[in-house]
Amino acid sequence: MKILFLNPPFMSEHGKFSREQRSPAVTKSGTFYYPMWLCYAAGLLEKNGFDIKIIDAPAKKMTFDEVLSLAEEFSPALTVIDTSTPSIHNDVDVAAKIKKITDGFMLLVGTHPSALPEETLKMNASVDAVARREYEFTVLELASVLHKGEVSLQALMAIDGLTFRRGNEIFHNSEREFAEDIDSLPFVSEVYRKHIDYHDYFYAHSQYPIVTLITGRGCPHHCVYCLYPQTFNGHKLRYRSIKNVVDEIEYCLKNFPDLKEIMFEDDTLTVNKKRATEFAEEILRRGLRFKWSANSRADVDLETMILLKKAGARLFCVGIESGDQSILDSMKKNLRVERIRQFFKDARQAGILIHGCFLVGNPGETKETLNTTLDFALKLNPDTAQFFPIMVYPGTNAYNWARENRYLTTEDFREWLSPEGLHNCVISRPGLSDKELVSFCDEARKKFYTRPSYIAKKLIQGLSNPQELKRLSKGAITLSKHLLKLSGGKHRQGCNY
Repeated sequence: MKILFLNPPFMSEHGKFSREQRSPAVTKSGTFYYPMWLCYAAGLLEKNGFDIKIIDAPAKKMTFDEVLSLAEEFSPALTVIDTSTPSIHNDVDVAAKIKKITDGFMLLVGTHPSALPEETLKMNASVDAVARREYEFTVLELASVLHKGEVSLQALMAIDGLTFRRGNEIFHNSEREFAEDIDSLPFVSEVYRKHIDYHDYFYAHSQYPIVTLITGRGCPHHCVYCLYPQTFNGHKLRYRSIKNVVDEIEYCLKNFPDLKEIMFEDDTLTVNKKRATEFAEEILRRGLRFKWSANSRADVDLETMILLKKAGARLFCVGIESGDQSILDSMKKNLRVERIRQFFKDARQAGILIHGCFLVGNPGETKETLNTTLDFALKLNPDTAQFFPIMVYPGTNAYNWARENRYLTTEDFREWLSPEGLHNCVISRPGLSDKELVSFCDEARKKFYTRPSYIAKKLIQGLSNPQELKRLSKGAITLSKHLLKLSGGKHRQGCNY
């Protein structure tokens, strides 16, 4: 049985729409994420004997017609379509068009249908079902049912994690327990190598080309804005074995000949010091020499960072969010300003670069706390930084807060992006409007990146390392276009890194 896994086309005229990132958009730096979750599911189905095809339309800037032509040629019995909140209307339309030409089963996946399954199904009768949260085994069970040829109501109702349509009625099955044995899944990098082109993906803060992996799933923290733990992966940590992770690293080093870096997309790789230590020690024990980056919180101690640096750590992507303690508390960050300062001091001593993320417009935010955050960012002086207004998505506490307080400027998800595909601020409240938040982010970015001391540091960094120069040049060219627009006095809705 043929199964199509599709990252559908969207806004290709403006760049590569990055659907799987935590705030989906076309990015100013050119950052573009792997369709990692689609690839995990596709790998599992292929392992179980299904004939699969992956189309990552944004990666190749494919049009609707090109995708429809490929879908018609492949003629899948099941199409699995990735989605996001700002692209959901587009994604549903794609499903309807593919349904018309293939008459196959249409399944939507991702954070948005996980949060709003019934609402998503009601958007178009051509959508047969949505898979909620992590969906590899939901898709496997559904494919097995479809393969038997007799799709009974009873058979569909037995698939945990599925919300489906039967006639005019919608059925909401039990939640699927999160997978514990992640080692049983195929290496996602094997799927990358076979089905997509790894040269299509780029992280502005990392060396190119890059491969994205995960060492575990879930996040124990409860930040009100964070999308994936609240709608997709949950808060319970589930780890791959260290051996399994490092085996995949070895696979990548052998099979991606020009690979320059590996990015670990765990919500926070460093949350467990014991495991982070074991991870580094296994890399060193095997004598592997490679550069890697990872998501981290600003609470890793110096001893751990020194060991991780020895094992190849080059950069941590860190959500700092605010320089005001009351704002950190309001977003349930569970982090102290003093600890962030110490973290940056330790990172410099360990020799690990930091990409700092600053998120403004949180509960309690004022113009004064915005300025505190900018001053904090300039003093911390991370290697790179991004400033953007809080993006609220269905299924998160932040979205509920904004909706209940009537802070949303719109409830049309198409307006979550600007006409150019950039993040569009949709929160406005007394004393701090959406336009003021966007203007602040534009000015903060401009002030951060146009400092003579920063430019000089980047020039030295690039000239001393050809790989760094390649990374910096690729990101800087895209970012500079937006900074030049600001210099011309054009503040536009749309604010992201």
